[in-house]
Amino acid sequence: MKKFFTIIAALVLPLMALAQESQEEFLRRYNNLVGRVGASGVGVETLLNKWEAAYPEDPQQLLARFSFCFDRSRESHVIQLDRDRYLGREPLIPYTDSLGNRKNFFEDFVYDDDLYAQANLAIDRAIALRPSRLDYRLVKIDAMMAYEKEQPEMTLQNLKSLADKNFKEHPAWQYEGLEDTVTDEQFLAFMQDYAVALFRIGSDASQEAFRAFSEYMLKYCKDDPLFTDNLGSYYLVKKDYKKAAKYFDQVLKKHPSDMTAIQNGIILARAKKDLKLEKKYLAHMARYGEKETDRQSAQMRLDAMGKR
Repeated sequence: MKKFFTIIAALVLPLMALAQESQEEFLRRYNNLVGRVGASGVGVETLLNKWEAAYPEDPQQLLARFSFCFDRSRESHVIQLDRDRYLGREPLIPYTDSLGNRKNFFEDFVYDDDLYAQANLAIDRAIALRPSRLDYRLVKIDAMMAYEKEQPEMTLQNLKSLADKNFKEHPAWQYEGLEDTVTDEQFLAFMQDYAVALFRIGSDASQEAFRAFSEYMLKYCKDDPLFTDNLGSYYLVKKDYKKAAKYFDQVLKKHPSDMTAIQNGIILARAKKDLKLEKKYLAHMARYGEKETDRQSAQMRLDAMGKR
């Protein structure tokens, strides 16, 4: 009888182990599979369905479902545009016709709205389960920015909402790969990265979003040099040199070595052909330039201008 039960146990235990496959094991299998076939390749959906059935509230499963739906929602194709950049990217194939007209070819993505909505539902559930995970929120914004392309209206609203949550609630943000909670400096760096991404998209709407978000961040962190420089850069591009200089000078008053303000100030002065203004910014470069060659070049320019 004892031998009989031993045989039964030997048969049953492997089945029990299979039925109780851990969340970590699902994650390991998922990462291995995605490494071979991609986020929405063959077999991924089947694995996700099994993972969801076993652990419907596992945030990693929901994050994987988000990646699957978002990747599947996108279809790449090539478009032809008469511009040098599209969504901040250089052309796949630069081309100029016999008349000198630009006919550059760019990669673009068409999105399936239903699959994109499913992706959002998955990441929203993950955020609800782990509200302190800043990286989950940023992944959602990354996808939203890609989806909206040159009209980042929802992206702007989500960035503003995230700023509100950070400065009003002061959550202890967590981020994959960081042992400690996200610091104030790290949060501001993340926000600046998104501001720069909006600017680089290059459309009128995205640059307006860049300005609006930079102004919004300054409501919470008054006189922050990053976002003040942003406004100077915005007005420099718009050729409103008076406003641009106001913001660059505001930064240099408290941060005389800020290279963004110094370099853009020099560009601004030369665009205006204002030698007096150029001298002011060159003096900062001659003293605070990051490289010895930058400091020497600025001083040589100042010396040459002084002889006129």
